[in-house]
Amino acid sequence: METNQATPLAQANAFEELRGILDHYGRHPARLVPILQALQEQYRYLPEEVLSYVATSLRIPAASVFGVATFYAHFALAPKGKYVLRLCDGTACHVKHSLPILEALRAHLGLSEAKNTTPDMLFTLETVACLGACGLAPVLVINEDIHGQITPERAVALVEAIRAKELQ
Repeated sequence: METNQATPLAQANAFEELRGILDHYGRHPARLVPILQALQEQYRYLPEEVLSYVATSLRIPAASVFGVATFYAHFALAPKGKYVLRLCDGTACHVKHSLPILEALRAHLGLSEAKNTTPDMLFTLETVACLGACGLAPVLVINEDIHGQITPERAVALVEAIRAKELQ
């Protein structure tokens, strides 16, 4: 298994950013959720060592920090790709055939239910219960961009357009 050892300087810089976020929120335990949101924005997920550092810095039990991080679906404890593809599988989207879109994206990206992030960390594919855009069903959100009335072919084309842009 490959280990990802960061240099001491890189680790120091990462924790400097972490300390900056904690300072911004006054290191106040009541601000745990916005602190975690800012950290996830910074790291694209919540690394275990960061959660432990937050607990120590806020002087609260690590179990409390991990409890909040695992309670809210918005928080991720595993790294996500640069582009997060969220496919709605709520009732309206499911009825309008969201599953073939999921299957097409998984096949195209080489992903599965157990493996939802590409090895190059470019894409993470998730299904969500509802995106609140039922009138556009089926819906795919790529980061913050909403794509309605999506088809398997159009979903794959969107992924390929992102890949082409990334190669430039």
